[in-house]
Amino acid sequence: MSAADSWEGILDTGEKVLWQGRPDTRIIVRARHVVSFVFGIAFAGFALFWMVMAAQGGGLFWMFGLLHFFVGLGVAVGGVVWSAWRRRHTWYTLTSRRAFIATDIPFKGRSLKSYPITASTVLDYDGGDPASIMFDHEMRRSKNGQYRVDVGFERIEGGAEVYRLMRTVQEGQAA
Repeated sequence: MSAADSWEGILDTGEKVLWQGRPDTRIIVRARHVVSFVFGIAFAGFALFWMVMAAQGGGLFWMFGLLHFFVGLGVAVGGVVWSAWRRRHTWYTLTSRRAFIATDIPFKGRSLKSYPITASTVLDYDGGDPASIMFDHEMRRSKNGQYRVDVGFERIEGGAEVYRLMRTVQEGQAA
């Protein structure tokens, strides 16, 4: 089966694949992770202290602290690790009409989302190394309302070339 055959039934007539890639999977620590790291370590540290004190009383009562200990560790490193793990299970495709983001996340399943690239699509290119190109957004619900999540090709190699291709698609010259 060729790569073109795998898109049969997904691409429109005359639509062709211009670029395919994957995001960089390295772990990135950002400023927003510091607060959750400090809170998580403090939470896990208190749980560890509680388990030690409870274990001195004998019995297995100290084991109730294990849940809190692991929750604290999850809060401390979860955001950093989850982002890299999610990118490890993500694939990108740019066609002459759309951008596709495919994911295959264990326990969640496979997902393929397409985003039309039109003349009115706002392309936000950050030009870093690796680069990111955002072209849409989704609103997600939280307990206090909604928040915006940008959607795009995150942390890709050759970002300048992909951005140029996307501009070509916007201008209608990629067909």
